[in-house]
Amino acid sequence: MRYEIMGPLRVIDGERKSTIRAQKVEVLLAVLLVRSNQVVTVDQLIREIWGEEPPRRVIAGLHVYVSQVRKFLNRSEGGEKKEGPVLTKPSGYMLSLGNDGLDLRAFDKYVREGRAHYRSGNHEAATRSFENALGLCRGPLLDGVCRGPILQGFQTWLNEAWLECMEMLMDSRLALGRHRELISDLYWLSTEHPLREAFHRQLMLALHRSDRQADALQVYQRARRMLNDELGLEPGRSLQNMQHAILTADSRLVLPDTVSRP
Repeated sequence: MRYEIMGPLRVIDGERKSTIRAQKVEVLLAVLLVRSNQVVTVDQLIREIWGEEPPRRVIAGLHVYVSQVRKFLNRSEGGEKKEGPVLTKPSGYMLSLGNDGLDLRAFDKYVREGRAHYRSGNHEAATRSFENALGLCRGPLLDGVCRGPILQGFQTWLNEAWLECMEMLMDSRLALGRHRELISDLYWLSTEHPLREAFHRQLMLALHRSDRQADALQVYQRARRMLNDELGLEPGRSLQNMQHAILTADSRLVLPDTVSRP
């Protein structure tokens, strides 16, 4: 069995892909997966499912939802019923992954591999690892219904992890000389995430290497105005250094001869 929570929650068992339509049951399973192999207390589950205003018979309701999750994850082999992954503990419940897969763990593995490849200068392998990681991100989890700190914190982490991984992927592709094909993506990323200075820096480099120095410097001025207007700040050191390097035709911005140019 494989669980996927880096987007709308679904469970894959062989060729079958299953989702949960009941929102509170889905929230319960999502919390147990985010904290897989850890005990989630009854109080924590109540807050995640009902927020600050639980119903009067909340414990009975929680027992019903746990039963429904167990039924949803029920498996059998050779006609014999197997023990389910949701375990009752003294203070709450725990989902034991065992040999089952979780896309979150695969994401972490790909990102670690990508970082290691990038540090060693193997940008082809780094690009593949980052692309594999981003391919697991299918959108927000339970968008708009995360009431408690566990799922809200996970959603914040997921958004940040996606952006960090995208930044590293863009750097890897730039190191491979793919600047021309990245320009449109970087314009979109810098517009959608204007406070991420890395995307502005990467766009400036891509434009500079595409013989568009004036456009690259306009990107800097646009980012500078935005940061001033929104936060009263000047661009950070890396963005300022990129502007200075372009103005002075710094040779360090030129791709090494060993990198094929598009």
